[in-house]
Amino acid sequence: MPLVRLDISHVRNLSSVRFEPSPQVNVIVGKNGSGKTSVLEAIHLLSFGRSFRSHKHKTYIQHEIEHCLVFAQLHQDQGSPIPVGLQRHRDGQIDVRIQGQRAKSVIELAERLPVQLINPDAFRLLEGSPSIRRQFIDWGAFHFDKGFIQAWRGWQKALKQRNTLLRRGKISNSLLAAFDQELIRLGEQVNESRKAYVEKLTPHFVEVLSLLTTELSVNLQFFQGWDSQKSLQMAVESGRDRDIVLGYTHTGPQRADLRVKTATGDALDTLSRGQLKLVVSALKIAQGKLLIDMGRPLVFLVDDLPAELDANHRQKLCRLLESLNSQIFITSVEPDTTDFTWADTTDVRQFSMNNGEMSLLSNGL
Repeated sequence: MPLVRLDISHVRNLSSVRFEPSPQVNVIVGKNGSGKTSVLEAIHLLSFGRSFRSHKHKTYIQHEIEHCLVFAQLHQDQGSPIPVGLQRHRDGQIDVRIQGQRAKSVIELAERLPVQLINPDAFRLLEGSPSIRRQFIDWGAFHFDKGFIQAWRGWQKALKQRNTLLRRGKISNSLLAAFDQELIRLGEQVNESRKAYVEKLTPHFVEVLSLLTTELSVNLQFFQGWDSQKSLQMAVESGRDRDIVLGYTHTGPQRADLRVKTATGDALDTLSRGQLKLVVSALKIAQGKLLIDMGRPLVFLVDDLPAELDANHRQKLCRLLESLNSQIFITSVEPDTTDFTWADTTDVRQFSMNNGEMSLLSNGL
């Protein structure tokens, strides 16, 4: 659901910002430190309940203010816009409201406002630890499979309990075996959802990458976290003795990974920095395209686009985003660096940020 109105209060240097974005393309221009990235951060906060810039909530709540607030109205095809809001308190508490009613969790916002982020840190998707790639897969599986989040939560709880038992030591193999049934049952569900999602994502990724560049051939391989020739039950049973010695569960879905391969090896080892940027951009856009093809509109946040790609690939990326008919927010330091010519029928609104204040520069339609 695209945003038809956004109100931001006390997020970094944004004391009070209110604007009505285009349902298509929004370009936010401003110097470094002006607050343009904070606007994207606020949208991300409204979807995920957390910032993409820091894991510490106190860093984005304005100094000496007890809470920050992000409020939005979400478009729906029939009826009035849906009001949603998130308030994050300095003590860590989160209040989420949808249509005036308190929501049970941030997950309800994530379902209504899927957000896909492309920013400099997005390239950690290839360079970072497997946990970052698992988060990437799990975001997609969450939107692709309605039963995924419940299975994932249950499996996480069982895994945590098992590791607690293992750390205590002096636990028998038979006692551990009795405890493992729920871990295995839920772990298999999580694994199947992840595997199905990567299978659905792969052709979209190949298509998007070919539109960004014809010079790369890259494949995606899902590693489930244990020997693919074994069931999870077999893997857990054969590893119990080792787990008891190590004091933690060493095999299972918690070790899953998305492996990105070229014909000569891992993409991270064989591709240039510029090529890696294209691969990550293709992964992000393909993930969004798959969701859109399922009838789920989403919001793309593109932070500091000119810094990530040259002019040619900038144009190709913008053309791809425009073709998806999604709501897009793009930040840039200078107006002339967003040099892509959008279609005449595309509603492009350009905003200027200066010291935490926003003004409308131009309205494309």
